[in-house]
Amino acid sequence: MANVKLAIIYYSSTGTIHGMAERLQQAGEKAGAEVRLRQVAELAPREAIASNAAWSQHFDRTKDEPKATADDVVWADAVLFGSPTRYGNIASQLKQFLDTLGPQWAQGQLANKAYAGFTASQTAHGGQESTLLALYNTIHHFGGIVVAPGYTDPLKFADGNPYGVSHVTGAANDAPLTDAEYAALDHMATRIVTIAGKIKD
Repeated sequence: MANVKLAIIYYSSTGTIHGMAERLQQAGEKAGAEVRLRQVAELAPREAIASNAAWSQHFDRTKDEPKATADDVVWADAVLFGSPTRYGNIASQLKQFLDTLGPQWAQGQLANKAYAGFTASQTAHGGQESTLLALYNTIHHFGGIVVAPGYTDPLKFADGNPYGVSHVTGAANDAPLTDAEYAALDHMATRIVTIAGKIKD
């Protein structure tokens, strides 16, 4: 199978999506992919970040990490996009990044790649599925191939999301990832690397 290049591009305010992205990186590398882990730039004003201790701490902790560029998407054979839920949609930070990809889209450089997504919200029905479906609207315009996990493994009945992988952080926004989410993240990374390899071949 061809060597697969996997880009994991995400936005995380307080760290949950960041933790999910790191697990996907580990799983992607274990599946044999070359992986780029990139966060998109923060757009929120500094006073908004400072108003939330967890947000401020995560911003300071990750501010020097590599930022996503259009080249990371063009380079990749497979892309996993991550965003917290914002009113049932992706965060503006990730949307802004996607909106900068017009030149690459116009040249067909985003097409024929494998894509999937991951998200988190405070409540179990807090817009996780609609967030992923909203993300996939963009993928359809790219001419990308949505490689959602579906129920391709029995473990998906534990995490319960066929559209991608999601996590409920709870009212205090601090519930840790569990074995169910880790298993689902591992499965999604392995599956997208496998499918991207077949597309590339």
